[in-house]
Amino acid sequence: MKLLLDTTYFLPAIGISVKEIPRNLVIELIRRGYEVLMSEISIFELSAKGAKYVVSGALTPVKVSRGIKALVYDERVRKIPIHEPSILLTAIDLRKLLSDFIDSLILSSAINRADILVTEDEDIHKVSGKRNFHKIVENINPRFEVKSIKEIL
Repeated sequence: MKLLLDTTYFLPAIGISVKEIPRNLVIELIRRGYEVLMSEISIFELSAKGAKYVVSGALTPVKVSRGIKALVYDERVRKIPIHEPSILLTAIDLRKLLSDFIDSLILSSAINRADILVTEDEDIHKVSGKRNFHKIVENINPRFEVKSIKEIL
């Protein structure tokens, strides 16, 4: 089963702990037999979040850089390019339902390449219950689901 993980689950890789998310979550999911995917836009988000923590003095630039490099070169985590036409076109459709285009890109990447998007984002969970969302999904990946990590583990 292919899981596309939202950016939040990769934050521990750059040194940012997230309450209720185990530090080794990605490795645990791989160990359980899941194929783990990430949208390339998550690399940008991790960089931006990391930079914010560096400026505040909570992280070093080296820690952020090493964490991002480790993710980029980890072949166990498949990266989904955001420039592919199917992903961009779906993201544009989703932007009508979501106010955040980065979330639209992550959701679109999942719809087009995964079985499940794992996210804690309340806006995405709300949108996934809407009729307009189901119209978009049914033509691309009718069995697609949005779940929280608690539903996976």
